[in-house]
Amino acid sequence: MLKVSDLHAGVDSRQILRGIDLEVRSGEIHAVMGPNGSGKSTLAHVLMGRPGYEVTSGSVTLDGVELLGLAPFARAQAGLFLTFQYPIEVPGVPLASALTEALVAAGRITEAESGPLGARLSQEAAELGISPEILARPMNVDLSGGEAKRNETLQLAILRPRIAILDELDSGLDVDALGQVSRRIERATREGDPPLGVIAITHYRRLLAELPAQRVHVLSEGRIVASGGPELAEELERTGYAAYREDAGAPGGAGPGDAGPADLGLGETFLGGL
Repeated sequence: MLKVSDLHAGVDSRQILRGIDLEVRSGEIHAVMGPNGSGKSTLAHVLMGRPGYEVTSGSVTLDGVELLGLAPFARAQAGLFLTFQYPIEVPGVPLASALTEALVAAGRITEAESGPLGARLSQEAAELGISPEILARPMNVDLSGGEAKRNETLQLAILRPRIAILDELDSGLDVDALGQVSRRIERATREGDPPLGVIAITHYRRLLAELPAQRVHVLSEGRIVASGGPELAEELERTGYAAYREDAGAPGGAGPGDAGPADLGLGETFLGGL
């Protein structure tokens, strides 16, 4: 279980998250929805340990282990995984090599056992519609947005984390690709020991049509202001977020993680995601 308790965090002396409480168990899919600048991507980056953010109070534990204060790679080895809203390119590093090193570093395989990874990688890639040529390229280099999102899902399938944070997975995906990645992630929530728990950050209900969430949370002005079942996402699609804003005329507090292109170049956090 990932347990977030009274989490306050910000950047450049500006508070963005103002008391987040959230519990996600194995096998569960939770959606976090909200308007631009509400703190959704900031939440993802703070949970993963992106440098530059300051946690002023609160706790984040995974199976009882406190994650705050740990480096991104240590959080990843504890079982946390982040798919990026804008996956970054890693020139010169083939995908298979990065995944092998991540599994060896986590103590899940030895160098001598890395051979079978190739067959599994090919099988998972075929299921996600990833061509063999892409597997031979440096990670995410010269890929379209949709190809990079498939690539991120492939990493998730191979690494089998305990909890995955999906930061706008649906961004840049066409209908077919969204269905493929969603089916693979949903299957991960039903298999493994323990099965995957998911936090799906999104603006739109279209992701939840493919990746059904048991719980939906509305994040506004750095707080979770409403929680409910799938019907809450349907309501948001009809009415929008106006009813959940503290000040309908204010843009909300956005940090670098909410701005979009600022997600690029996060080398340390990327390695943490592995």
